[in-house]
Amino acid sequence: MRATLSLCVYCGSRSGSEPAYARAAEAVGTLIGRHGWQLVYGGGRAGLMGVVADAALAAGARVVGVIPSTLMERELGHRALHELHVVETMHERKQMMAERADAFLALPGGIGTFEELFEVWTWRQLGYHDKPVGLLNVDGYYDTLLDFLGQTQQRGFVAQAQRDLLQVDADPEPLLQRLEALARLATAPDDYRRI
Repeated sequence: MRATLSLCVYCGSRSGSEPAYARAAEAVGTLIGRHGWQLVYGGGRAGLMGVVADAALAAGARVVGVIPSTLMERELGHRALHELHVVETMHERKQMMAERADAFLALPGGIGTFEELFEVWTWRQLGYHDKPVGLLNVDGYYDTLLDFLGQTQQRGFVAQAQRDLLQVDADPEPLLQRLEALARLATAPDDYRRI
């Protein structure tokens, strides 16, 4: 892991119906800056993506965006970032974001956010990476999803160990602290992991 934690945030390119979503995105961006971390995200200025990026920049964080060329106009590519990588495909976007990250966090969003969350969570449980994955359940947004995940366990499709790989909280500060601790543990020498 890099000396500075690099947190990949997935969230909506829309703001959603509740002001709580934007407040949470702003809080996450601010915390990233206060902790001296780097934000990696989808590179847009629209919706929650823009809110988290602007808050991180305002708090002094380094911000890296990755956006496909076809979405530069739709998601209003954010040109005030430290790095804005314009790639050809969504696959390239997700791969670069994952490679630049030490941990992942999903905020409220739509099907793109769901897909990104489930992909990195799946990669984690298959052993393709050992980076922690978090879900910020703002204002109960993910309550029904979490209920459904409980059903997948009850019906024998998801093991408890798989479910435990997803860190969930309604409060960004303790969730980010947990992700940081797990990210540092994942890169610690084996002697330290046993302590």
